[in-house]
Amino acid sequence: MAPGSSTNSSAPTAELAAGAASGPKGGSIATATAGPATATPAGTESPRPGAGDLAGLEAGLDALDSTVVSRQPWLRSVLSKAFPPLVAIVIVLGVWQLAYHFQLKPHYLLPSPLDVYRSLQQKWLEGTLLSFVWTSVSRGALGFLASVVIGSLLGLIVARIKPVRAAIGPILSGLQSLPSVAWVPAAIIWFGLSDATIYAVVLLGAVPSIANGLVSGVDQISPLFLRAGRTIGATGLAGVRHVLLPAALPGYLAGLKQGWAFSWRSLMAAELIVNAPDLGTGLGQLLEQGRELQDMSWVLAAILLILIVGIGIELLIFAPIERRVLRSRGLLVKN
Repeated sequence: MAPGSSTNSSAPTAELAAGAASGPKGGSIATATAGPATATPAGTESPRPGAGDLAGLEAGLDALDSTVVSRQPWLRSVLSKAFPPLVAIVIVLGVWQLAYHFQLKPHYLLPSPLDVYRSLQQKWLEGTLLSFVWTSVSRGALGFLASVVIGSLLGLIVARIKPVRAAIGPILSGLQSLPSVAWVPAAIIWFGLSDATIYAVVLLGAVPSIANGLVSGVDQISPLFLRAGRTIGATGLAGVRHVLLPAALPGYLAGLKQGWAFSWRSLMAAELIVNAPDLGTGLGQLLEQGRELQDMSWVLAAILLILIVGIGIELLIFAPIERRVLRSRGLLVKN
């Protein structure tokens, strides 16, 4: 080969090497890769992304999925949660005071907030206020726990056995819509003026709600979860414990909350009517005593206590459980 041709063939090779070396700075590689793809010569390997490139890609994808959470000072967090309810309470008290001031009703029919506070203070100083609250709360808790056991078993049977659902499902829905106070006369005839009457009314009011909540939760389970459970051998009681109940937990929890609301309402309805010296005095009996004495301050104080207990149970027990369940399923981000 002639010397001139050897010099000409080595010049393009030197230029390509220089372009590859200056690619990251001058952008020659980006320009080259933007063009049409060319066949790779035989015996050479195509370029592969390095470990650093893959790590960067994974980090970028993780950043897209992650949620940035800014931590707030605890005082600001408490104020942000407590301020709206406090504003609502102040507005209600203000409207109540205005209605009292302009005498929309006579003062003996519509006492002021201060009069109701004095009535509560009087019961507190007498040492009877906490006993009234404890009597009703203990009855409600015991009746609710019994309702959870019965309603959960009934809900599982109805949800998993189709003939039973066809026979009992409509009855459960009808019982859930039936006012709890309708059971009080029948319970008095069956059990007399006793604690059994009160607990019977609570059970009849709460069990249908808990059972229907569990049935609704089971119906929302993906069939894939059930097949996966059977594949790994989770059948029978093990399948119920490890697959069915955890998967149905959101609907089941909603049924429990509704069941507590129904049990508390049923309890107050029963205590209003079932009144005997041997039964003790709960908030329902306290409300009825105020009606008999025509003391509206007493009546409104009892209503306020019933409301406070219901809200307290919701905030202290059910709300933390619900937040924990939602957070475990990625539906709620912890601040």
